[in-house]
Amino acid sequence: MNEKAIDIQQMEKIFENMVDVMDQSKNDIFLISEQSRQSFEEMQKELAEVKESISHVITEGDYLEDMSRHSRKRLANVSKNFISYSEDEVKQAYSVANDLLVRVSVNKMEEKQLRTRRDELERRLVMLLSTIERADQLVNQVTTVITYLTSDLKNVSTALETARHKQDFAIQIIQAQEEERKRLSRDIHDGPAQMLANVLMRSGLIEKTFVQKGPDNALYELAQLKESVRGALSEVRRIIYDLRPMALDDLGLVPTLKKYLSTISEYEAPLTIHFQSSGAERRFDSNFEVGIFRLVQESVNNCIKHAKTDEIWVKIEWLRETVNILIKDKGCGFDTNEVKDKSFGLIGMQERVDLLKGEMKVISSIGEGTSLLFRIPLDEER
Repeated sequence: MNEKAIDIQQMEKIFENMVDVMDQSKNDIFLISEQSRQSFEEMQKELAEVKESISHVITEGDYLEDMSRHSRKRLANVSKNFISYSEDEVKQAYSVANDLLVRVSVNKMEEKQLRTRRDELERRLVMLLSTIERADQLVNQVTTVITYLTSDLKNVSTALETARHKQDFAIQIIQAQEEERKRLSRDIHDGPAQMLANVLMRSGLIEKTFVQKGPDNALYELAQLKESVRGALSEVRRIIYDLRPMALDDLGLVPTLKKYLSTISEYEAPLTIHFQSSGAERRFDSNFEVGIFRLVQESVNNCIKHAKTDEIWVKIEWLRETVNILIKDKGCGFDTNEVKDKSFGLIGMQERVDLLKGEMKVISSIGEGTSLLFRIPLDEER
């Protein structure tokens, strides 16, 4: 019986290792797919520029050909009536004809090089598109295999180290609550508190303006005061929403994110936020779902504040044991070596990822946009 039990444990370990390898392979394919799409978009842009250059070179070539024909006629006429022209006129005719001949030759060479580059780019685009389609197909195939392998073994070893996990997660919840209190305190101090102080100051200013400059100026100041109050009210509503997105409890993470990102797009027009969720979403402990919601929220807010972009992509992929979250923009980007350790936004996100026992990767360079990739382990006990 003991030998049999040992064999079963070994088989379970081999199975788990195999599924882990497949999960990792799927993650690698996911990254390859994203990198290929980025290369595809960059190559499309370059191809459009090359085609535009070809059009310009052809137009210039037609003009040079026409000028060259006229110069050759001129040279033939000068040669035919050599005695009628001065030495300088003869030299000039030869010089102009020769110069145009050289320019036509250079133009044709440039056109040939551009056409070669165009053909090369078109071939590479076809290959990249094939790679992207193959990567998507592989992801679907691996997902199907993983689902098949794990469909009858969902509850294997679910009770292992339950007590320790619950204790660790309770500590993490307390830490997260403390961080949220700190953030809320900063938001109230920097937002409504400052605005209300400004309202108080302006109310005194309106009294003085009314007495010293008359009702018209006082009405103008009153209008400014109304805008300040409206801003304070909007900020208070934002803080209340940030305290707890109630839709999470009723709708779940994906519908709540979709609604939130749609609202942000409307408020920040002409900003467009593309949202995509793949895989089967599952429900977890509300604190865990709020943690993921906050990661996306903070990432999108950072894009809006710093990236100077009109488009943001948010992609969530639900795997068997992890959830991958990608937030990408094509904004101004930054030097990660200079900014990463000094940015409180990135530090805060890293701390939140650490509480969720996940991983965070920042990919950015100046002028090339920014990508944030989070890998959060999924624990059925959450």
